[in-house]
Amino acid sequence: MERANHPLELLARNLQLRSNLPKKDREAVLALPFTLRMLEPSTYTIREADPPEFCTVLVSGFAYRQKLTGDGARQIIAIHIPGDALDFQNLFLDVSDHSIQMLTRGEVAFVPRSVMQHLARSRAAVGHAILVKILVEASIFREWIVNVGRRDSRSRLAHVLCELAVRLEAEGLADEYGYELPMTQEQLADALGLTPVHVNRTLKTLEAEGLIQRTKRKISFPDWNRLRTIADFNQRYLHLEPQRSGR
Repeated sequence: MERANHPLELLARNLQLRSNLPKKDREAVLALPFTLRMLEPSTYTIREADPPEFCTVLVSGFAYRQKLTGDGARQIIAIHIPGDALDFQNLFLDVSDHSIQMLTRGEVAFVPRSVMQHLARSRAAVGHAILVKILVEASIFREWIVNVGRRDSRSRLAHVLCELAVRLEAEGLADEYGYELPMTQEQLADALGLTPVHVNRTLKTLEAEGLIQRTKRKISFPDWNRLRTIADFNQRYLHLEPQRSGR
């Protein structure tokens, strides 16, 4: 299989973004056994309380983590983009404490968890990259808590739009003209702790102020610097530079 078209190529690039992987370690990531499946929107890759058997990797499309309250209200707690491993947080836990679903239609590679565990233990550079990735996800969670808990609706929505733009650009999945927003207004509402009506009004406000432009699902940013200011967005929490191993 051509390396450029390899289903795990984006994962290898994602790990490389977090930690400098020697060539042999990168090849070991690409050599992982996997089963490739096309999943439809809303399909679960794992449900809360299930034992994780696989480490799933998002090859194309988008996915999200979510928790449900006792009365069934949903809170989306993270958005995942192509190249993300969806189960690093479950890599050494026996039971999943949250659910992961597809946001859009997309391909997912199912890698046996035991194989991924062995790779993390046997290759220090890969293990370091996986640890850094988990820590970055924790950093993003912290920012999302601040976003939902302390920012107003306008800043809250602008912040998520900025985050997706920067993350997609870092993976080569966005361009100067923006990106295709993978979320409905209902899904945005569940990520932001707002109602769909409130999200609709806020999107229209950002558009009327010249901060975003929308063409169907495509979203672009005519005044990026001003949008960042309104969003209170500082990309430090994304830790996009390779992290030193300390060795």
